[in-house]
Amino acid sequence: MELEVFASEISKRFGNVKRARGCFLYTEKGVRLTDLFQEGGRAILGWGGNSAFTVLKNVLSRGLTGSFPTVFDLQLKKAVSELLDSRRSVSVFFDREKAVSAAEKIARKSLWWKPWIQDGIAWNSETAVLIEPPLAWAQNLYILATLLPDDCKTSAENESLVQSCMIPAVLASAAARSIYNMIAALQARGEKDWYIFDPEIKKYWTRSGPYLYPKVPKKMYDRFVLHCLDCAVAVSPCFEIPSIVPFGAERGVFGKLKAKPFEF
Repeated sequence: MELEVFASEISKRFGNVKRARGCFLYTEKGVRLTDLFQEGGRAILGWGGNSAFTVLKNVLSRGLTGSFPTVFDLQLKKAVSELLDSRRSVSVFFDREKAVSAAEKIARKSLWWKPWIQDGIAWNSETAVLIEPPLAWAQNLYILATLLPDDCKTSAENESLVQSCMIPAVLASAAARSIYNMIAALQARGEKDWYIFDPEIKKYWTRSGPYLYPKVPKKMYDRFVLHCLDCAVAVSPCFEIPSIVPFGAERGVFGKLKAKPFEF
């Protein structure tokens, strides 16, 4: 299902979204939706209250919205380097295919870092790692983190292969803060926060960490998305993008779906 269609279906049922906090969307008709889509994972740390937007607001007040260099470019590099426990250069993209293409020029492969799903990969030794910052923002933002070798010549050669975008300081600062928030969340959240939902979700999804992969057949998935909306649960509208366990919610948010199960 296209995002535009998904948004229109929400509006049709509940009116516009007036407020978003944590894993919940509050609508004009007074209905609270439990958000399992979470902007494809960009809002996995929650809507609204994230300190990344406090930083964004503070930097915005300084008028740093242009393409000129600022200290926040360095802060983004430091945040990514801390996340991957290795010295990194950073290239930024708004297009996923361009980010993947750049990574493959450097490392012949593209590896996506995904929180809580490590797959036994030694991230600190991978030459090129792609990251989507956990910034609850509608616009796509992708970071290519390239390992900085001791050989400065090799580093320069790698950077010459990549044509990245410049982003304003307000966005760089928010992205950096969101990564630091993720580093903290990796220590605070875990299996104990996700398996409690298994009785409610096991019929419809296979869970891996906080990610939910649909058991519902692809040909029936759009119907399932609409059925869940009718039960005040907003799941990922795209079959290929996993839904996410609603951290901070109670099991009761699945009560309507339990009372009115989707048959497949």
